[in-house]
Amino acid sequence: MGFDPKSLRFDAQGLIPAIAQDGETGEVLMMAWMNAEAVSRTLETGRVTYWSRSRQSFWVKGETSGHTQKLIEMRLDCDRDCLLVLIEQEGPACHTNRRSCFFTALRDGEEVILSEPMP
Repeated sequence: MGFDPKSLRFDAQGLIPAIAQDGETGEVLMMAWMNAEAVSRTLETGRVTYWSRSRQSFWVKGETSGHTQKLIEMRLDCDRDCLLVLIEQEGPACHTNRRSCFFTALRDGEEVILSEPMP
């Protein structure tokens, strides 16, 4: 029978958050959105595909930048309303050219930049 992406719990816009994590280091790299078709495409192709809310279109990570994400494994949370995609990241994951989108920490009420853009 197999997995049916429609068994996931999508929000009112038909989307589910997907957290991208480096499959080797465990580093959290980014969060984006998927719809049922993006989940299916990711599983079929092995190339992580998201749904762009601003462009209202599919977005294959690295299609234009070359900073691709190869799927290692997709995991569902216990409520089936969030995905974890373990990936092999090529280059930076963030559009700011940083390894991770989570490069700002809040420490003692102040924002601290943890990493600079990659060369």
